[in-house]
Amino acid sequence: MVLGPETTRETLDAAVGWTHTRGKREVVVQDSPGFASSRLGLALGLEAIRMVEEGVVDPEAIDTAMRLGYRHPMGPLRLTDLVGLDVRLAIAEHLHATLGERFAPPPLLREKVARGELGRKTGQGFHRWQ
Repeated sequence: MVLGPETTRETLDAAVGWTHTRGKREVVVQDSPGFASSRLGLALGLEAIRMVEEGVVDPEAIDTAMRLGYRHPMGPLRLTDLVGLDVRLAIAEHLHATLGERFAPPPLLREKVARGELGRKTGQGFHRWQ
């Protein structure tokens, strides 16, 4: 749940109650570019792309490391492929403009998008898709 500057406590309490009646759990964040999970997920994905770009690790290895070492359901590059490299690039450009250099898109991401390697939807991203 995203709290705007004028969200009242009553509105928040009502939204939380509604969420609980559906068996869900809320995460409350202040209104900010990228919110919480998207912003953090993008930062992880961008760093994984930089590591591939620098020759530190290949995409499959970084995804395996995050699945095994951190128990993520999938690695950051497979997730980038599912979301779409073009979508990730657009989000990175927006966060770079609003939050600064730490969200600057890596050249490899720009190159892959320019080549039409957009992930699962095109069959090629950081992984091959059938």
